[in-house]
Amino acid sequence: MGDPVTPKITDGKALRALAEQRPLKVLGVMSGTSMDGVDVKRVTTDGEAIAVPGGAAAGIIADADRAVIRAAEADGRAAATGATRTAALRAAESVVDRLHGDAIAAWFAAHGEAPDGDGPNGEGGSVDLIGWHGQTIAHAPDRGMTMQLGDPQALADRFGVPVVSDFRSADVAAGGEGAPLVPVYHRALARQHGLAEPLVMLNLGGVANITYIDGDTLIACDTGPANALIDDAMAEVGERFDAGGAMAAQGRVDAAALAALMDHPFFRRPPPKSLDRNAFSAAPVAGLGTADKVATLTRFTVETVAVAIEALPKRPVQVLVLGGGAFNTTLVAWLEERLGLPLTPDPRFAAADIEAEAFAYMAVRTVRGLAISFPGTTRAPEPMTGGRITFPSAR
Repeated sequence: MGDPVTPKITDGKALRALAEQRPLKVLGVMSGTSMDGVDVKRVTTDGEAIAVPGGAAAGIIADADRAVIRAAEADGRAAATGATRTAALRAAESVVDRLHGDAIAAWFAAHGEAPDGDGPNGEGGSVDLIGWHGQTIAHAPDRGMTMQLGDPQALADRFGVPVVSDFRSADVAAGGEGAPLVPVYHRALARQHGLAEPLVMLNLGGVANITYIDGDTLIACDTGPANALIDDAMAEVGERFDAGGAMAAQGRVDAAALAALMDHPFFRRPPPKSLDRNAFSAAPVAGLGTADKVATLTRFTVETVAVAIEALPKRPVQVLVLGGGAFNTTLVAWLEERLGLPLTPDPRFAAADIEAEAFAYMAVRTVRGLAISFPGTTRAPEPMTGGRITFPSAR
């Protein structure tokens, strides 16, 4: 299979018509703020109902590539707009394009499939659309800026498939937080599987966020760091993350450091609210040994999640844990103890794939003009569509 293919759909009107005729087969592509890997998952959806036939892949982000991306963070935070590109940002974007494109190519190779089909509208192909989040490098909705690196034109041209990207900018431009965006997918999953409400879906990525679902009430917010500070602490000893929470389990929580970490104005703000990965300093734990440092940062995640959940209108009857942090058994056990609720992952959901699935789902909602963010999830003034569609160049 060669990467380039002749595109069948070349404009938004034709793509929307196809989406109204049948569910689209979409590859969702996501790399979170932990910057540890690229997740790829195929979802078949009309933007309302969901069918997830499987077909997942993940690509590891090597330390050298992650270093290039992380080196651009300061330029991202200093940027006036999300479109700003300094030399460091261009270098990081080139790495993002290569890594994410290679992860998609690996998905096609692993599944023995090609993106396009033989029908006049692409029928028969394994993928109609790519929903690509890109790599968040800076997020500052307080000054109307969010930046996700990645060139959707390069991806569309490489695979000959329309790409939906830039999901956050419209929400931020309208005065919203631009995050979290996954709640619209969380609600679809909850309704599809008939989950008991009130329900909280807890995503433990680089940043933690919650979605509260209770009838017509949908509330969401970032709660604080999940894995970001823990990963940074483990990097100091040459590890990418605290596997299974083993390091935290060996340590002692430093009460004074934890209190200093919790003394942040973010925790006094009501939801909706969102965070940049680097919004919190680990200075309060700087003088601790590695095990105590990681234990304290893990407890920090626990306390920030608990604060957010305890502020919800009702106590949830269940909390479903998703994201990479779901595999940190120490973190999950401490959360269960603190919340007094079991946090076992639902076996019907692939915890590590949910965000990739979500951006596939939101890509179709973008095509159909359906809302992806809401006043209760991002503080947007009204339910808002988002995302930008990029078509392959004519050849």
